[in-house]
Amino acid sequence: MDLDIQVTRLHPDAVIPTYSHPGDAGADISSVEDVEIAPGQRYAVSTGLAMALPIGYVALLHPRSGLALKSGIGMVNAPGTIDAGYRGEIKVLLINHDREKSFTICKGDRIAQMVIQKVESANFSLVDSLDETTRGNGGFGSTGVTARSES
Repeated sequence: MDLDIQVTRLHPDAVIPTYSHPGDAGADISSVEDVEIAPGQRYAVSTGLAMALPIGYVALLHPRSGLALKSGIGMVNAPGTIDAGYRGEIKVLLINHDREKSFTICKGDRIAQMVIQKVESANFSLVDSLDETTRGNGGFGSTGVTARSES
């Protein structure tokens, strides 16, 4: 079953999100402005779009792998989260990770992918202790990395 999402153009050149191929998870999101992003610079790129997500859904903005690989362009807050109650313009927070070259985004360029997902709400309750698990408190780097001693 497809989900109907209302989208409005805040800019006459805004491009409605589209899927490149049947079955794709991410719909392409495009820029409505020309902008040059210098090495190390962050920029909130305008899409000229706003939308009304149904309650119980979220839109997650993900970086485009081609931009990352070819040009070092990523997203500062990947994934970007658009909550169901938000009605403002969708902007994509890009960063240029290239150390030497600026990158130019042109109006109409695809700059991110948007994935729509169902959301579960949770009730959080304070307890005195948590149940024991095999993993315990093993966190960052606790699996799959062999410790190396420095000589």
